[in-house]
Amino acid sequence: MKALAMLVLGFALVLAQAIAANAKIPESFADLADKVSPAVVNITTSTTVAGVEPGQGQRPIVPEGSPLEDFFKDFLDRQQEGQRPRRSSALGSGFVISEDGYIVTNNHVIDKADEIEIEFFSGDKLTATLIGTDPKTDIALLKVDSEKPLPFVSFGDSDAARVGDWVVAVGNPLGQGFSVSAGIVSQRGRALSGTYDDFIQTDAAINRGNSGGPLFNVDGGVIGVNTAILSPSGGSIGIGFSMASNVVTKVVDQLKEFGETRRGWLGVRIQDVTEDVAEALELASAKGALVTDVPDGPGKDSGIEAGDVITTFDGNEVKDTRGLVRLVGNTEVGKAVRVVVIREGKSETLKVTLGRREEAEATAVPVVLDKEEIEESKIMGMTVAVLTDDLREQLGLDASLDGLVVKDVAEDSDAFEKGLRAGDLIVEAGQQKISSVDDLEARIEDAKEAGRKSFLMLIRRDGDPRFVALSLDG
Repeated sequence: MKALAMLVLGFALVLAQAIAANAKIPESFADLADKVSPAVVNITTSTTVAGVEPGQGQRPIVPEGSPLEDFFKDFLDRQQEGQRPRRSSALGSGFVISEDGYIVTNNHVIDKADEIEIEFFSGDKLTATLIGTDPKTDIALLKVDSEKPLPFVSFGDSDAARVGDWVVAVGNPLGQGFSVSAGIVSQRGRALSGTYDDFIQTDAAINRGNSGGPLFNVDGGVIGVNTAILSPSGGSIGIGFSMASNVVTKVVDQLKEFGETRRGWLGVRIQDVTEDVAEALELASAKGALVTDVPDGPGKDSGIEAGDVITTFDGNEVKDTRGLVRLVGNTEVGKAVRVVVIREGKSETLKVTLGRREEAEATAVPVVLDKEEIEESKIMGMTVAVLTDDLREQLGLDASLDGLVVKDVAEDSDAFEKGLRAGDLIVEAGQQKISSVDDLEARIEDAKEAGRKSFLMLIRRDGDPRFVALSLDG
């Protein structure tokens, strides 16, 4: 028995040694640091901050000729002396990607800068020109003119990075100069707040000043651009985020060629397919992107309709809205692609020629409904009323819209939990247009008779459409 235990222990030690050998744990990152550091740069920006000229601020009213007049004038002029236009500087990092001087950094590092100075590992300094920026991915491309070829680094494949792989961050943390930190890939595919986010999370120390610097794999390939940290104190706690190189390379190529990004545009508004929405639409699984609206554009021209569920785009499976947005954005403008949709339970393939993405920023206006006497009904926890001309004017709705206005929502209802609020307009129920309470009740009865557990409605809020699935249980 003892011999067997010793045999098992010996086997475990051999196995552990084999795993350690196969993991290629480096004894040192010194060779890697020597290799890549010459291509990493410190970035100093200078910006003019507008101020208030002495004598232009608000002054207390004193009688003309009063002894206090000169006192207040001298006092306020001294107070505003520091408010004259002044120079403000900021620090960040970047890296050279070509021997002719193209440099990648974060957009927020150079945003609104009047002057951009690049300091190289050798100590040499050059003034950079801004080629282009992409605020959506927080990437900027700079260019310096050098009399000699510059050391540079190449991008690696961020999709090949695995959770647990070693990574090295190089940059200028807190303005201390060139600094190297090591860690692992903590997670991939992180999203913060951007439409095209695809961050690598790492525990390699990243601090202020590291922004725009490279995240290397052990082969010396750039697999990320250090962009943000999660920290209650402002310092590194081991949760840093680097924009994945396979996103950055596409942006850099477009900035280099056009000075701006040119992303594909499908021309639809979409939302995720939740479990209750999938049940209401009788879908096999909660996958795809549900089309909520189709304004004038490529999607409308190709026949995409509100209520369609996009399951495949250009041969790629669509898992959710985020995936579709990235697929479309990474596709070249003008390309004709095949889009597979599920419509009324059947699959259809449509051909769409992509346009160029255009953003329309809508300003949400709080809705306050008059407490006028309007014929209303209570249904599924909602108090609804037929859309009248008065309500249409209050809500700022287009004359072509019909439906039921939500006047109130019980806080203990499923409707409230799903986000319905006063001022919402119900335009469709059970994927059919409605204009009366009778229409809504009829669609609910149809869903119950069909044995469905959920009931789908299309609502509009501040002009934006959204599908909501309400439970029919009970």
